[in-house]
Amino acid sequence: MFDTYTDVLNKTENDKSEFIRLLEEYIDFETIIPYRFYNAFYSGMGRKRIHSLESYVRALILQRLLGLEHISQLRTILSVCKELKDFCGFTTLPDAPQFSRFKQDFVYHINLMFDHLVEITAPICKEIDEKKSQYLIFDTTGIEPNVTENNDKFFNTKLKQAKSLSKNNPTYDPHKAVYGLLPDTARKAPAAKQQYINGHFCYAYKAGVVTDGLGIVRHIAFFDEDFRKNHPGVNTRKSDNPDLDKEIADSVALKPVLSDFFKAHPTLKFSTFLGDAAFDSYDNYSLLKNVFRFSRACIPLNARNSKASYDSFNEFGNPVCPLTGEQFTFLGNSGGKNRSLRCKWVCPKSVQKGNTRICTCDSPCTDSSYGKCVYTYPDKSFRDCPGIPRNTEHWDNLYKHRVLVERTINIFKDSFGLNNLKTRNVKTIKADLLLAGCTQLIGVILAKAIHKEKLYKSIRKIVALAS
Repeated sequence: MFDTYTDVLNKTENDKSEFIRLLEEYIDFETIIPYRFYNAFYSGMGRKRIHSLESYVRALILQRLLGLEHISQLRTILSVCKELKDFCGFTTLPDAPQFSRFKQDFVYHINLMFDHLVEITAPICKEIDEKKSQYLIFDTTGIEPNVTENNDKFFNTKLKQAKSLSKNNPTYDPHKAVYGLLPDTARKAPAAKQQYINGHFCYAYKAGVVTDGLGIVRHIAFFDEDFRKNHPGVNTRKSDNPDLDKEIADSVALKPVLSDFFKAHPTLKFSTFLGDAAFDSYDNYSLLKNVFRFSRACIPLNARNSKASYDSFNEFGNPVCPLTGEQFTFLGNSGGKNRSLRCKWVCPKSVQKGNTRICTCDSPCTDSSYGKCVYTYPDKSFRDCPGIPRNTEHWDNLYKHRVLVERTINIFKDSFGLNNLKTRNVKTIKADLLLAGCTQLIGVILAKAIHKEKLYKSIRKIVALAS
């Protein structure tokens, strides 16, 4: 009987899924979970808990990893797969309401766990690519709850109403007018605000996501009531232009989101900020340079904020020839101990000849044989001179990294199952979003542990290779 028992035990251990073995070997959940989380979980009960904190965390990370949208799906898989059930450490499965109560009761501590993982993965990101780890990319998104207003029939009903009002007015645009007919909030979920996301109207809980230049999440800000109370300026008035409203809302959210991020991680330093044109405002540039100490801000100019060309500068803030309008050639940055940082530009007709330059223009605008030379000073106007010249190859290559934050958001929604949540509870959805961030960061730790740093972007790739 002893030999039989030994054979069965060895078979159970050896037949484990490779991925489960990797998690058990390289991921120490006891070090990932902060002490305050342990203290809050075990001090709130007058009796011993049936299920451990690690079991809940493992199960919920597994839910996001497998892209399961409902707790019922998770319970079904755990009930039929002893291997996963043993990995979670459950002897008996918690009911679905127990999982929901866990998320709602400990959403604050799940946020602490996420912040702790950010600190753990910061040196790993630096090892993967030190340069890209110094980029900070910000974008907003919306998590749509299960409410009637998110049904297509609801919007089509409002569109029919708008079209009926336009019968006697040929200049009336029903698609624009429907924006004014939509209620500001969902009836069953007042915290779900009416928004315009990715070209469609919906009711969603808005959140801000910050990543580095590798696409690894660094911060998640959920714009719930607590966030709005701490940062009342985030609330903006609704106009008749959904695109403009979204730009204003994103721009206003920049300061509170970055303030909370650097408050939670005071030791983390970043040199370059990347964002879309919604963040193009003078206040934001001053904020990025003087408060958050970014040396570069890669933000396209917004046409609504850009004035016509003035003096000898184009719409990108770069000097141009006063006669032909051709952009000057950028020669690099210069400066010293007693001189401010400045960017040097020369006439596009000026060519290098030996140790100097010669202007080859037929109608020069200056008597200098060198050609016209212009200096721009980043400290004078961070918007005009954001540390990197616009409309250059360097600018284009750097700005391409901004898409990484959108890819990360897409991973959270599609791969980690946040797209079709069957709940409208604010705390539950906030916890799910934070757990999605934790799942990605655990993937970074795992990729480092197994020396496959190229798989850092998504833990799902590690799952596929380990299966």
